[in-house]
Amino acid sequence: MAEAKRIRDVFGKGRAALMPYFTVGYPDYEISLNVIEACVEAGADLMELGMSFSDPLADGPTIQHSTQVALENGITVKHCLNAVADLRSRGIEIPLLLMGYINPILAYGLEKFVRDAARAGASGFIVPDLPPDEAGEMRSLCKHYDLDMVFLLAPNSSDERIQFVTELSSGFVYLVSVLGITGERDALPVELAEFLSRVRSQTEKPLAVGFGISTPDQAAVVGEIADGVIVGSALIKAVGQADQPVDAARKFVAELKRALV
Repeated sequence: MAEAKRIRDVFGKGRAALMPYFTVGYPDYEISLNVIEACVEAGADLMELGMSFSDPLADGPTIQHSTQVALENGITVKHCLNAVADLRSRGIEIPLLLMGYINPILAYGLEKFVRDAARAGASGFIVPDLPPDEAGEMRSLCKHYDLDMVFLLAPNSSDERIQFVTELSSGFVYLVSVLGITGERDALPVELAEFLSRVRSQTEKPLAVGFGISTPDQAAVVGEIADGVIVGSALIKAVGQADQPVDAARKFVAELKRALV
């Protein structure tokens, strides 16, 4: 099994780190692993592996569709943990973060989930509906198993909230570019630079921006002001529309990567 790189080690290299999101099990399990591997080959610095849930409150139609397909394919939390181990066995060393909602994790068993994720080779977690105020047990387990717990900040966060969340988030801080759900957007919010500046004044941890980044040009703009760029819906759309989904993923991620260099 490949030795995973630490999340913090992929930032601070003179350009923004690229973190694609992809749903495990879409359009099926094997193709999803091949897509993720192609993203890594094309230059992804980290990967966010989506764990399907029937009520993904932070996700827009594109990711919701991919997770519904995965659920219909029978994909479970266990399959997502197996995906991490399978990707490590293929020699993938970049950080792999599991992104999912708290209910399936609790159903699996919180301690068992964190332990099994560590054994599989995961690097950390993003759980959008688990606020840091309520994440004490999971944070303690992550510390025990040497995994990162990444928390999210929205543009309407107060300075007090920014300070609280950035102190507890490890690996990096996930900045939601807009209020609302994931999905492609025609333009980046004009307030994004000011939001980043507010958070930057409170922490030295890397800041990665997600939600609504759809094109290489948008990625380049975000990459000028953030430490990381997260792209999910646009990648899933490119894969879903392609006759050769793995090739489409490789091409799309390579274009994003070129925009960040």
